[in-house]
Amino acid sequence: MVELLAPAPAGVRLLSLHATSDLQRADRLLRRTWGTRPGDDAPLALDMMCALAHTGGYVGGAFLDDELVGVAAGFLAAGGTLHSHIAGVAPEAQGRGVGLALKRHQRAWAAERGLTAITWTFDPLVRRNAYFNLTRLGATAVEYLPDFYGPLSDGINDGDVSDRLLVTWPVPASGIASGIAPAATPPAAAPAAVAILDEAGAVRAGGGAPSLRCATPPDVERLRADDPGAARRWRTALGDALGGALADGYRIAGFTRSGWYLLTRGAAA
Repeated sequence: MVELLAPAPAGVRLLSLHATSDLQRADRLLRRTWGTRPGDDAPLALDMMCALAHTGGYVGGAFLDDELVGVAAGFLAAGGTLHSHIAGVAPEAQGRGVGLALKRHQRAWAAERGLTAITWTFDPLVRRNAYFNLTRLGATAVEYLPDFYGPLSDGINDGDVSDRLLVTWPVPASGIASGIAPAATPPAAAPAAVAILDEAGAVRAGGGAPSLRCATPPDVERLRADDPGAARRWRTALGDALGGALADGYRIAGFTRSGWYLLTRGAAA
């Protein structure tokens, strides 16, 4: 294992993983975090992870007291970028800054190789991920991708349509990856913005307003388990509202702690 310098919370070590034994540990962690059952597809196949690590791709791990608690993996992509395909933190380590430390480590790794940006996708219905990616990290949403992966059977995504939001995150040319600038919330995205998807999951016409708001459910993963029909309705509604607004020229300017996408267009942007 080769250690790369990046800021981390106390007690967290960040390492680039290469040894087969470490990649096997990473595979087990991702399966546990995703809730993958016997017979399900792995979140990231072990042979692919080994190939990435061997051929110059990124596979990073976060350790607490020598226990692997976080994994991220990605591959080199067009335009001198890194595409981060997967990242996961063990349930018992969530809320301790491990995910943020992994992204900083990934950014430092990319900077050392002269890469200009990191891209990744996430489920736009998962509120905590949207807040982390768009507000904590300040990544920029690029495109709404309907059913991007097709049907998935990896545990956490079973039975759901794989809509994703593609984001990009610049890599500082200086190679300093410790600073995380939160996304700015423009004044025009205040409560007066028109809601195109409300808290009940009802889609409303935006009417060409300069600023829009789009709600998300509090916990779509629990909703998928408790009320799959309601989760599917949210999926369709978000695709119609958020995907439709992006296709119509709006951009995502931020995401609130209370679960609202903030969109702007024209003078408000």
